[in-house]
Amino acid sequence: METNPKNHNQPHYQYLKIERMLPDEYRNQGENLQIHYSFSEGLFGNMMVASTKKGICSLVMAENKERAVEGLKNKFPKASILEKDELIHQKVESFFTTDKHLITPIKLHLKGTDFQLKVWDALLNIPFGELVNYGEIARQINHPRAYRAVGSAVGDNPIFFLIPCHRVVQASGAIGNYYWGTPLKTTIIQWESVGMEK
Repeated sequence: METNPKNHNQPHYQYLKIERMLPDEYRNQGENLQIHYSFSEGLFGNMMVASTKKGICSLVMAENKERAVEGLKNKFPKASILEKDELIHQKVESFFTTDKHLITPIKLHLKGTDFQLKVWDALLNIPFGELVNYGEIARQINHPRAYRAVGSAVGDNPIFFLIPCHRVVQASGAIGNYYWGTPLKTTIIQWESVGMEK
């Protein structure tokens, strides 16, 4: 199930900090939020990153830019949403490397239930290039029988790659589902595996 870590085997929690979005911040469909978004051509395709003044709130694949923006607006219908590049957006690119020394720590500002946030935080503990299954995550958050709920929370992860849900596979070892498609999940896992060998 796990690869043998060599260089970049530090968990993401050392570089990412999750701050929970407070009810006052997203109350009434996010009318109190100001969100800026921008697009970039990432290692695995076009991405859209969005942030509040507190941190990254969304990172998605964006082959269709209009659909990506529409998805953000659907999540925060009454927020003030503007296309504007921010310094924190540029820092996201530092995570798409096999050299941990190039990573710039950033903060994530996320809306989620207590359970979702526990799962996402647990995902940050999975080292680069390693794989775990849903049951292992369930045990880590002290809900050993909630592996199905863990699977749902993993699927709801709003931060592509940085919160590494691609490192969660089925207990059988099968790659399993992925919001952005199994082929991309396979590609990312293979890329990390090669990076471990360097």
